[in-house]
Amino acid sequence: MEMEVKRYGAHVLALSYPSQGHINPMLQFCKRLVSKGLKATLLITNFISTSMNPKSTSVRFDTISDGYDEGGFMQAANVQAYLETLQSAGSKSLSELLDKYKKSGIPIDCVIYDAFCPWALDVTKEAGLVGAAFFTQPCAVNYIYYYAYHGLLTLPVDSGSLPVSIPGLPLLELQDLPSFIYVHGSYPAYFKLVLNQFLKVEKADYIFVNTFYKLEVEMVDTMSKLIPLITIGPTIPSFFLDNEDENDKEYGLNLFHLGSSNPIITWLNTKPKGSVVYVGFGSMANLSEDQMEELAWGLKESNYNFLWVVRDSEEAAKLPKNFAQKMAGKGLLVTWSPQLEVLSNEAVGCFFSHSGWNSTIEALSLGVPMVVMPQWTDQTTNAKLVQDVWKVGIRVRVDEKGVVGREEIEYCIREVMEGNRGKEMKDNAMKWKGLAKEAVSEGGTTDKNIDQFVSKLSTSSSHI
Repeated sequence: MEMEVKRYGAHVLALSYPSQGHINPMLQFCKRLVSKGLKATLLITNFISTSMNPKSTSVRFDTISDGYDEGGFMQAANVQAYLETLQSAGSKSLSELLDKYKKSGIPIDCVIYDAFCPWALDVTKEAGLVGAAFFTQPCAVNYIYYYAYHGLLTLPVDSGSLPVSIPGLPLLELQDLPSFIYVHGSYPAYFKLVLNQFLKVEKADYIFVNTFYKLEVEMVDTMSKLIPLITIGPTIPSFFLDNEDENDKEYGLNLFHLGSSNPIITWLNTKPKGSVVYVGFGSMANLSEDQMEELAWGLKESNYNFLWVVRDSEEAAKLPKNFAQKMAGKGLLVTWSPQLEVLSNEAVGCFFSHSGWNSTIEALSLGVPMVVMPQWTDQTTNAKLVQDVWKVGIRVRVDEKGVVGREEIEYCIREVMEGNRGKEMKDNAMKWKGLAKEAVSEGGTTDKNIDQFVSKLSTSSSHI
């Protein structure tokens, strides 16, 4: 057992909220920690473990119960029921796991918990361990929620108080705020979830944020005066950033992996540089039939090649009749895409996105300008940052029916691909790509932050 003990500085157990947009960043962060000499075990739910095949050559996996082991979230009666059961079953399961590891010879020294699961901090502290919160979303969004949680932002937001002024952020109109705030009363269970990220967070020993310092300098500096933040992003595979680990080319856990990526990349490789619009709306967005139709015709009228991820048969049924066949050659419709490979392909000139944070930080890290069509949660604020702060894209305008029309879609695509602002967006995208790489490379802000965490944890650990 002594040989085992000396092989690592400390053992971290990482608990992710059970959705792909949260699991992938946490897994990637674990890989970084392992590369720095720690042992890392990622906790996923029993359902995700049995319905998938998570892979990593460096990170261990273990399972936790969310109370719905046969069907996961879809098995629950509603969002509220799922979150309540996740907390009760998860707390019990986590406590048992920590005890199991304590007796195993490879005890846990630190629990890194997704901020969507604040109950994990209680369990961690009861076990006498180091606790670290992990915020998946950008610092700007976290700070807006922080303001709302502490009553510094009066809800519902009154039209007379617009624009909203929050230190470190640009002035925000109603549609620039997270959807749970600007559409007051929408998705109350999720709204409670995002606010409760700050529940007892002051008791956490570390607070990690999936961003990089130079991307949100003012925001990080401002928020750090209230709670001590540590930027550890972008959490995407090393191959696409510093390439310290050239074998780290994918997240290793994809809830919607549907087969080989070769036909997609082969198709892209037949297209001229910068000629393809990549269209993807993440794993949760659900566009209306009207919106799918407008998007289809807007893509057609733009006259650019496009690669469009239409996730399933239900979504495909919303397309105009025979659209895929009519656009053969010009457009490729797929049910799943290796997004990092696609965004890094030189044929891609624009990313038409929902502006979810993982997609946004991937595009920033790979130098791809964007057209953004936010749907809900943090996406509306991310879109504001994309257009007006980082200046790497354009946000579509929605009509009075809540639909983005084909003319608007065509205009935005053309503006990014060939318009007056397009060159500035491309230049800015390449600037952020360079700064993202700098952050994770040796001596960069993220690299130094992770080194300091590893050093402190290893020094205080009994495994040296």
